[in-house]
Order: sequence, then C-alpha cells, then structure tokens
Amino acid sequence: MHVKPLEAPRSRRGLTALCLVTVWIAWGGTYPAIRVMVETVPPLLGTSVRFLIAGAVLAVVLSALGRLRATRRELIGASLVGTIILGDIGVLAVAEQEVPAGLAALIIASVPLWIVLLQLGAREPVARRTVVAVLAGIAGIGLLVDPGGESPVGWLLVLVAAAAVEAAGQFFSRSAPLPADPLANSTFQLIAAGLALGAAGLALGEAGEVDAAAFSADSLLALAYLVVPGPIVAYTAFTWLLRNVPIATVSTYAYVNPVVAVAAGWALLGERITTEMAVGGVVIVGSVALVIRARRPEA
Repeated sequence: MHVKPLEAPRSRRGLTALCLVTVWIAWGGTYPAIRVMVETVPPLLGTSVRFLIAGAVLAVVLSALGRLRATRRELIGASLVGTIILGDIGVLAVAEQEVPAGLAALIIASVPLWIVLLQLGAREPVARRTVVAVLAGIAGIGLLVDPGGESPVGWLLVLVAAAAVEAAGQFFSRSAPLPADPLANSTFQLIAAGLALGAAGLALGEAGEVDAAAFSADSLLALAYLVVPGPIVAYTAFTWLLRNVPIATVSTYAYVNPVVAVAAGWALLGERITTEMAVGGVVIVGSVALVIRARRPEA
C-alpha cells in the first residue's frame, strides 16, 4: 500500500532521465553524422531529404490522430521560422565539408549568446551577469575562429553567421503566429525547410553531384540517423520534457550537445581537439550555461 505512491515519482524521474539523455545524445550526435553524410551526399539536397522524410512521417502520424491543424497565418509563421532556423542546418552541412564536426558544434552552440544580443538590441532587460557571460562567450568564439588553424576561416565565419541567423529565427518565433501543437509546428517547419533547401540545392547545381552508386554505406547510415533519432525520436522526447520538466532542466541540451558532438567527433571520426578549440569551447559552453542559469527565475 505504501509502495505505489513512490512508484509514480520514481517512474517519472526515470522517464525524465531517459528523455534528457535521448535529446543530449541524439542531437549531439547529429554533428558528426552530418560530417559523414556529406562525404558522398550533396549537403543541401541530403538535408532536404532528411527534413522532408521526417516531416512526412510526422504528418502521417499527426493526421491519423487529428492533430495536424493550423490556420493560414500559423502555417505561414511556421514555414518562415522553419526555413530560417532549420535552413541554417543546410548551411551547417555545407560548412562541415571543410570544418570538423566538433568545432562546428561549438560555434553553433553560441546561439543563446546571440539571442541575448538581440534582446539588448530590442531594449529588453538583461541582467549584468548575463551580459558579462555573453562577452566571455564572444571571446571564446574569437579563439575558435583562428586564422592559423586547420579549418578555413571563411567557413568558420559562415558558421558564426549561421548561429546569429538561427538566433534571429528563434527570437522572431517568440512573436510569430505558430500552431499551438508543438509537434504540428515542428512538422510544418520540417517540410518548409526541406522544400527550401531542396530548391537551394537544385539552384546551386547539386543535382549534378547526385550519384546514387557513389553514395557510401556510411553516408547513407548517417542520413538514416539524421532522419530518425534527431527530428522524430529526440523531438518527441523534447516535447514531453517541455510539458513536464522545468525549462531550466530542458535547456541543458544547449550546452551538453556540443560536448557530446566534440566527444563523438574525437572518438568516431578521429578529429583532433586543439588547445584553442578546448579553451574556446570551454568558454563558450560555460557562457551558455551561465546565460541559461540566469533565466531560471523566469522559468
């Protein structure tokens, strides 16, 4: 009689831990997976296929449940936000042809820092300690964009710009008209981004690079990983966390994912971790953690 009341909280804690680990590993693992995919698969078209398949699967499931609903304004809002935020992943895929997965993940991890800068630009109140953390994070980015490093500075700067654009998309999404159901919202965003990236890939001539016979087994397995664990499994876990766990706990993915990406790139792809990368990464991840912790009272 006294055991049953304890089982529910324990089960809930277990489910929370499972969902967190799923999000950490699945999303952190996307960076090395992208690096492997683009070895033989055109980056924009490969990312387009990834999003369209994931969006189609979610659309079928939600349609069967009667949950794929949106007004015209919400559909337009979701399409714009998805094209901006998820479209940036297409840029990431192109950049990862030249930039190691771990390094790319650390630069993209700066998104929360750019959001704070946008808040300052919009004259929103921001705590002084948050501003200090952002300035430290920007210094960390400076360490990663090393002209004397192994990665082309041009592509590193493209990734910095991509992080800023993704931040702008997330900032805009706060006031954009979006579907109330987060899974429906994600579905429309995935499909819109997939169509936009497909059009971009065709416009840039990637169709001429498509040679199914040349696609390696590793690249195809990486693409399969990018379709299922990331957009479908991890996002489902992320949605459950948003509804059942404090936002400060959910937000840990922002600074855990790049650590997972760096570790996976080192262990699976043999990527080097330079001193500049280690120091810059610690500064960025630490700054992001401080920014997110500063939001806890608001959560």
